[in-house]
Amino acid sequence: MKRQLFLRASTFVLATGALILTSCSTPQTRISDHPDLYQSLSPRDQALVGQGQIRTGMSRTAVWLAWGSPDRKIVGNMGAGRTETWLYIYYATYPYFGWYDPLDLYFGAPLGYPFYYSDFPPSIPYPAKVVTFAHGRVVAFQYLASH
Repeated sequence: MKRQLFLRASTFVLATGALILTSCSTPQTRISDHPDLYQSLSPRDQALVGQGQIRTGMSRTAVWLAWGSPDRKIVGNMGAGRTETWLYIYYATYPYFGWYDPLDLYFGAPLGYPFYYSDFPPSIPYPAKVVTFAHGRVVAFQYLASH
């Protein structure tokens, strides 16, 4: 029973990892896949996009080339105009401490002791990049700076 559970969990983890790795792209891959979009940008924006950076006033196309497709889009209003905010979600993995009692398997006893659960630590989503557009141009953006 434990082996079957382990095999199913391993298959799921491998499939998820393969999906994530094959769906990853960089500014360089997006530029090479869409040279016409890149050539339509100003030289200033081309230089920023090539470095994976954005600026206020950039178009949605330039941001997509620099940062890729957002994980979420939020539509709203600012002043009298419609806005669209793109969220880029990253995941942090933290160690998980919990309670485990082997007697629970047999007696349902609520005794238990602390343990470190390392096989499948929880992933915590957080917005690492946020960019807001008004009239098709960047009006604000935020990103987590590396230390």
